[in-house]
Amino acid sequence: MDFGFDGKLLLVGAGNLGGALLRGWLASGMEPDRIVVQDPAPPDHIIDLMKSHSVSCVEMAGNQSAADFSVVVLSVKPQIMDVVLPGVRPYVRPSTVFLSVAAGKTTGYFETGLGDGCSIVRTIPNTPAAVGRGITAAFANSHVTSAQKRQCDTLLHAIGEVVWVEDEGLIDVATGVSGSGPAYVFYLAECLAQAGVSAGLPHDVALKLARATVSGAGELMHQSPLDPGKLRENVTSPNGTTAAALEVLRDSGDMAELMTRAVAAAANRSRELAK
Repeated sequence: MDFGFDGKLLLVGAGNLGGALLRGWLASGMEPDRIVVQDPAPPDHIIDLMKSHSVSCVEMAGNQSAADFSVVVLSVKPQIMDVVLPGVRPYVRPSTVFLSVAAGKTTGYFETGLGDGCSIVRTIPNTPAAVGRGITAAFANSHVTSAQKRQCDTLLHAIGEVVWVEDEGLIDVATGVSGSGPAYVFYLAECLAQAGVSAGLPHDVALKLARATVSGAGELMHQSPLDPGKLRENVTSPNGTTAAALEVLRDSGDMAELMTRAVAAAANRSRELAK
């Protein structure tokens, strides 16, 4: 795969998400000698991955020439970003783009920490990135060139799909939909299994049915060109078992309204964390 840039890539932080990105890049054909990982204590499985591909790892910034890096990927917890930024500021140059996967950190925050005129891409991936099935919402500040945007798009595709938004505020909304969304789906599977147990199924059987149903329905939706509403209609026979169950769900409250409130709550919390 052509990643669209010369020079090297610096990955700052090799935890769950950083590790998923690293695996995706290597699997997509990025040359290991183009990657430098900066992390004082990577997880054991990431250490093994780096050793098996001869990927360089440094404990802290400053050991590389600023001219080396075309892309700097910031994949550390938001709580320690204040500590990390001063170390990577020497790498700022017009041809370098900084790609952040840290929740709640705005492009304005990075422009303050790295300097005006810095090219910043802010993203919110989600946890299915761990199996290459994530989706990432991304926003580029005004200094990001079209070439840099393509570079970041290619890098993010290593962990799943990518959507771009023109309004940075929509990153908070995407956080509520896709960033937090896997938890809603897991909760659905959890509740479905509990309902099966309440109806008489052994716990292990109920859990297996719920997991396979939710993951299978997700894969069907992934592969089908039909929208979710049509897929729901296709499995709902008039006066059948599914119709009876959906009637209970609707009589218990408006699920669409409840989900709207849930997404709004997550988006509002994302805005609060960014302050």
